Amino acid sequence: MGYTRPSETTKSYLEAMPLPSHGKSYTVIPHKEVIENTVSMLNASGFTISKELYRANMNANVAQGIYHIIPRNPLDVDIKLETELGMMFAWTNSYDKSTRFQCAIGAYVMVCSNGMVAGDMMNFKRKHTGNADHDAKMQISNQIKNAEKYYKKILNDRDGLRQVSLNTKQQSELLGRLYADEEILEISQLSIVKNEMEKPSYDYSADQENAWAFYNHVTHALKKSHPRNWLSDTQKFHEFMVGDLLGQMGIQQKDNLKTNQIDLFSELQINQTEVLEHDVVTSDFDL
Repeated sequence: MGYTRPSETTKSYLEAMPLPSHGKSYTVIPHKEVIENTVSMLNASGFTISKELYRANMNANVAQGIYHIIPRNPLDVDIKLETELGMMFAWTNSYDKSTRFQCAIGAYVMVCSNGMVAGDMMNFKRKHTGNADHDAKMQISNQIKNAEKYYKKILNDRDGLRQVSLNTKQQSELLGRLYADEEILEISQLSIVKNEMEKPSYDYSADQENAWAFYNHVTHALKKSHPRNWLSDTQKFHEFMVGDLLGQMGIQQKDNLKTNQIDLFSELQINQTEVLEHDVVTSDFDL
């Protein structure tokens, strides 16, 4: 999957890029418009933007915006007290037809800025046709209006991952699946995860043989993903860990981080027969 290496850039650079011309059937969603709508709606909805990060490839044909946001008057007490995960809003847009417009509410790990994006109801993808520009604006608004609900789910997912133990062999097997089966990681990212498993760059307040630590090793590697893939890859990985693994184990998201860890693969073996007897419903998030 070769591509021009993306780099961090500025808001003014993205706003100044000339708009593409792909014919009447293609509806341009200007980067400038996405930025202005996002910043305006976040402020109007009671969020303070603590950090803005922009990335793009050559000529900004694919661009990405990530915003670390703080709700000024959160309604949920758990959100008020949260100290590990911050709230995030992100979007991806293209001028070269390589990807649809996408936006999502998510979270970031404060110690390292690793991103988290949950799959169900949180990610909007729109082709650049028809009223795409208007629809994108409306979806940005809808995502922001439901930000606390989506963010709270991610907090619960984090708590569920903290309950699961994964030894080195089990982590390695999952790593192979993420590359060969799920096609979420590239070869270079496998090396990053391997290095993090051996010597973590950050302290996640979790044992190395814990699913939350492994989750962060992977999301740390996903920072190297191309802007057109990062949001989708982050979402797919979250679904892989929470939907596939925790879902098969029957773990309900809980708020207590002191719950004894569960051996993931032992539980999967115990429940294997039960899992095979039921239909598994999956969601397709293709770009």
